[in-house]
Amino acid sequence: MKAVRFHEYGDPGVLRYEDVERPHPGAGEVRVRVAATSFNSVDGNIRGGFMRGPIPVVLPHTPGLDVAGTVDALGEGVDGIAVGDDVIGFLPMDGDGAAAEYVLAPAESLARAPRSVPLADAAAVPVVGLTAYQALFDHGRLTAGQRVLVNGAGGAVGGYAVQLAKNAGAHVIATAAPRSSEAVTSAGADEVVDHTTTDVTAAVTEPVDIALNLAPVDPAELAALVTLVRPGGVVVNTTVWMPAPGDEERDVRGIDLYVRSDADQLAKLVALIDGGELRVAVAERVPLAELPALHARAAEGAVHGKVVVVPPAA
Repeated sequence: MKAVRFHEYGDPGVLRYEDVERPHPGAGEVRVRVAATSFNSVDGNIRGGFMRGPIPVVLPHTPGLDVAGTVDALGEGVDGIAVGDDVIGFLPMDGDGAAAEYVLAPAESLARAPRSVPLADAAAVPVVGLTAYQALFDHGRLTAGQRVLVNGAGGAVGGYAVQLAKNAGAHVIATAAPRSSEAVTSAGADEVVDHTTTDVTAAVTEPVDIALNLAPVDPAELAALVTLVRPGGVVVNTTVWMPAPGDEERDVRGIDLYVRSDADQLAKLVALIDGGELRVAVAERVPLAELPALHARAAEGAVHGKVVVVPPAA
């Protein structure tokens, strides 16, 4: 089969589009014929060798944490999944990913794919959708009527976070650059703050219950978000190289979010998609052979929105 792998850590030039032996599923695993994977920023950090501590991978390594595809072989002891099922999943971060024609996946990590979007486009959901879901509900404990600030809402996680918060009955304030403001508004934001011209601390005039930071802001800007949160509220931060700030005196929690694979939560997202309550946005569809060039564009800051990566047709 074809796959993209890197045999050493480094810049995007270490990625090779090459022939690899097709894997065979072990106990508890399924083999998925990949319809698409997607690009996540952590892929570049793993390739560059910056995540060797928390995410040790074996070289050569195939990137691609998201998978959408069709089950084509079952390992021993797999129940509830059949050959021919269309599935999506968030693959183990330290194992080989889905930038290939076939990938092995723990059966327990997979959910049925949504029926209302093309299967390849569903690869845009798992990592970013679960990040948004876990930020708001696992850590933020969001309930209807609360106020949510999504700082950096113009990216892929932000698009899901705005939709999920709005669907849950929250008042949503979102920061976004002008190029993203229309998308953020259509996702359901009640207020959109142009962070390129306006300081968010000046724009948010009433306290929020949850401040979700998705942007690589200056540490002082991150710390300032605490002042916008009411007593008993929370700051959830996804830029984990900067610890989430809190305020013990006012009982404001600071949470650093490390997204985890969760098939049950993924199934909830799929139900929202098929129910018309959650929109899947795909900015680009890129052939697998062009993944090295995509990594290079991302390293230059030239990738905006969610990009799915499609292997050659069988």
